[in-house]
Amino acid sequence: MRAMIRFGKRPRLRFISHLDLQRFFQRALNRTGLPVAFTQGFNPHPILSFGSALALGWTSEYEILDFKLSVPMGRKRTEEAMRAALPEDLPVLEVKLVDDRHPAPMAMVRASDYAISLSGETAQATMDAVDAFLAREHVPAIRKTKSGEKEVDIRPLAIALEKTENGLSARLKLTETDTLKPDLLVRTLAELAGVEPPEARIHRVCLLGEDETGALRPLMEL
Repeated sequence: MRAMIRFGKRPRLRFISHLDLQRFFQRALNRTGLPVAFTQGFNPHPILSFGSALALGWTSEYEILDFKLSVPMGRKRTEEAMRAALPEDLPVLEVKLVDDRHPAPMAMVRASDYAISLSGETAQATMDAVDAFLAREHVPAIRKTKSGEKEVDIRPLAIALEKTENGLSARLKLTETDTLKPDLLVRTLAELAGVEPPEARIHRVCLLGEDETGALRPLMEL
């Protein structure tokens, strides 16, 4: 049996790195008293994974922790133990127990929803560039990769994009081969507007996967 925990990352912890978060959760699981399954060898640690690493400085209400239990547990008991072990800035928002054969969250992710708050003198011009972006069939942008910088067409990677009162609402592809990060989207919109990129606060709203029909749905519903 495995437990899938949806948790949030609030502003006070937005500069905690993903690696530090992994270490923290390893210690937190030890405090829960739950029968967490451990790896074998000289340095055993909890068997866990995450849905998708959150970039430094971003906040979220839809992070997924997946860990293995050595014996079956009830959902309520698991949720109570996790809530007691985590600080209020990492709130437990949802708990789901799944069979060991259930796909790993990171293998299920296909897209992510973001709320992007923009501020500064160029914020409005950047927001106003949304119409021009959506009207184009191709939008080239420079993306940094492990092998260096690469020009990619980001237009098909933006599944949905619209202006909000203070910024943008975006649904962007998030897979191993096709990913559009919201900060690159903001920079590209600013370039289309001919202005410097505004200050952006990025908040992850949801991680999405595909159901049997190919439709995108929140990960915890799959």
